[in-house]
Amino acid sequence: REKMTKYIYQVLQNPLSLSIFCSFLFTQVFNDPIHGHIELHPLLVKIIDTPQFQRLRNIKQLGGGYFVFPGASHNRFEHSIGVGHLAGELAKTLKLKQPELDISERDVLCVQIAGLCHDLGHGPFSHLFDGMFNPEADPEHKDWKHEDASLEMFDHLVVASDLAQEMERYGLILPPDLTFIKEMIKPLKIDDAEWPYEGRDENKSFLYEIVSNKQNGIDVDKFDYFARDCHRLGIRNNFDHQRFIMFARVCDVNGRKHICSRDKEVANLYDMFHTRNSLHRRAYQHRVTKSVEIMIKDALLKADQYILTKGSGGTTFCLSKAKTDMEAYTKLTDQMIERILHPCSCSNEFTPSPLEEARMILQRIMSRDLYQFMGETKVCNQGWTGTKTWPRLFWPTYLCISPLKTIYLVVTLDYGMKNKDPINTTYFYTKAKPTEAFKIPREQVSKLLPVCFAEKILRVYCKNSASLRDAKRCFQSWCHENDFLTEALPCYKQCDENIKKKAAVKPAYSVRASS
Repeated sequence: REKMTKYIYQVLQNPLSLSIFCSFLFTQVFNDPIHGHIELHPLLVKIIDTPQFQRLRNIKQLGGGYFVFPGASHNRFEHSIGVGHLAGELAKTLKLKQPELDISERDVLCVQIAGLCHDLGHGPFSHLFDGMFNPEADPEHKDWKHEDASLEMFDHLVVASDLAQEMERYGLILPPDLTFIKEMIKPLKIDDAEWPYEGRDENKSFLYEIVSNKQNGIDVDKFDYFARDCHRLGIRNNFDHQRFIMFARVCDVNGRKHICSRDKEVANLYDMFHTRNSLHRRAYQHRVTKSVEIMIKDALLKADQYILTKGSGGTTFCLSKAKTDMEAYTKLTDQMIERILHPCSCSNEFTPSPLEEARMILQRIMSRDLYQFMGETKVCNQGWTGTKTWPRLFWPTYLCISPLKTIYLVVTLDYGMKNKDPINTTYFYTKAKPTEAFKIPREQVSKLLPVCFAEKILRVYCKNSASLRDAKRCFQSWCHENDFLTEALPCYKQCDENIKKKAAVKPAYSVRASS
């Protein structure tokens, strides 16, 4: 008893030992449908039990995809918990198998927190907010991304919930560890440049590849959403992330340490990137999903100046400006559409609501009167990004289809690194030489690998279903005038010679029109 009392006293005197001791006594168990029963450190649980993290319960993982795939009802909340778990699993595996890496419990805890908090900054309907709504609502800050908000929201969470003392009690050293966590949430893409980070030195460079890997895109964020999204969408997942974690090993590459995989796992990694492409093609960029998301975006734009949210100091912010104040931004979730659909009943019902236009768009979604898909054409020139002026140059005006009734959307499908093969930046090791890292040429993998790793598709939608038939003929005629269709169309024969000359420019496309 005296020895036990002495041991407990020694533990209580050392913050790091206290962290380890408490983590075994007070971990909380979550039953996750993807990863099974997982244990989370008590500090992670305290972060989860904050309003800033709980808001993720009300932000759909797949944005408007839930309106197309009934099973896609999962939210950023469970995804973030899954990423925090997998980040810890990968860090602990490396710590156990390679003690020489000197991975501390502090390092593991920081990596887990970064995984848990990496998506704190997502707005309503996830990528719809920063990818579609924000560039049009706030052109001055069109390059703003949810990762920027994640960093600000993490700072706000720590201060608002008074977690600094809790972090120190569990062995973290502030502010260096806070800096390290934020650097992992939004890492930089570094090559041979000078070491840019402050949280950890170059000996721990591999830790920056766990949560968000900017070198090749292989990280635990993808591991979780591949497994989770496939499970909820009913799509087969061919990638085994547990096998990757088992074979992961850190090797020295030109003076820096990188996470490498066993040479025989190269096919498994190609399966991972193929799964990513398949999810985008079949779900994320599904033509009906994009139609719904365009309509939600249009509704939010109409409501932008009329949905006001109170932030710090009692200041109110509109939808597009709430991202500048984390107290206001905390209140932005998918429930914004409920505020539009069901405005305050205390107002005079005979007075038109300023949200009426936005409400009518959302009611069209609820009654399944969606923007109609007219057709799509593949962009063979990968350097082409699209422009707002091209409809004026090529759109056949003789059908009197107003450009205001049409939507032009460029969809990019790739392996995560534009037109590059991500495996070209991935390192491997062999069983015989586990400390030597090398790259595997694609010729040694398979002759059946894709030659091109990205493609762009131009899609056209029509807002008014009454004009759909004419709109489809208009789109097909435009394609025909640019040598995309071989069959002459009746509407094409009616073209004015002047319009033919204006449409004589022939960009590199291949086309598939809607049936």
